[in-house]
Amino acid sequence: MNTFKSATTKMLSHAKITLHRSAARGHSDHGWLNTYHSFSFADWYDPSFTHFGSLRVLNEDRVKANSGFPTHPHRDFEIFSYIISGELTHRDSMLRKGAEGEQSDKFYRMRRGGVQFTTGGTGIAHSEQNEHARDTVHFLQIWAIPWKRGLTPRYHTRHFDDEEKRKGFVPILSPLKGGPDATFEQEKIAEPTIEGSIPIHADFVMGAGIIPPQGKFDWAVGAKVTENSKRKVYVHLPMTKQGQAKIRIDGRDEVLNEGDGVFVDNVNSGDKLAVENVGEAEAEVVVLDTA
Repeated sequence: MNTFKSATTKMLSHAKITLHRSAARGHSDHGWLNTYHSFSFADWYDPSFTHFGSLRVLNEDRVKANSGFPTHPHRDFEIFSYIISGELTHRDSMLRKGAEGEQSDKFYRMRRGGVQFTTGGTGIAHSEQNEHARDTVHFLQIWAIPWKRGLTPRYHTRHFDDEEKRKGFVPILSPLKGGPDATFEQEKIAEPTIEGSIPIHADFVMGAGIIPPQGKFDWAVGAKVTENSKRKVYVHLPMTKQGQAKIRIDGRDEVLNEGDGVFVDNVNSGDKLAVENVGEAEAEVVVLDTA
């Protein structure tokens, strides 16, 4: 057992921090899909875990080779996939397999570090398949509630390097410039509040970091992009290192194991949330920051 003792002291005494253990998640193994639900999803419902601010879904999925989610509809959610290992292929419902051609805006094969983002808006349909011959794909699928309904459907795909994540938390998503009242031109340009991130139609920021053993990263609550002073932050530790990754939040006594999450409530924009690796392996940590 790792006996490393944190030198971090509790900084956010006003924060309410509640663990969400992996064992409390919903779980289904369909053979081709092994999935864990941090929030109520599909046929698993727990009234204690319905949403957290605008965060509605956090599924940790493993999909076997030559299988996946066939074409299915979405509307009025902001949906994104964060690839941890393997590869995942996204196709728009209008694009037939084998006829991709130059339609790169409708066909994406993502690997580690890739993020596929979809605004469901008035309605879209797409498929997500693991077309690899052998390898399982491991990814997080996350949904956020948008600031208004009836948006124009859109896709964005970006890659985020591991080396940058090893330096500190990297912003993955940030609110669309213009906010809920964004103009047609702002929607078309799709400029995020944080340069290099993907724009989302919500007061919502996502970050990811790879923390070395005995290392510590600070997450700036609100990421300096929001005027909303009261925030909620959900921190998730994916299952990547066969149980060797462990983290501690804000110098508290409780240790998060792989698959665990934590609800951080009653925090303010500008607060620094310390995430410390107290395990024996690198810890890949995802932070979801919402009003």
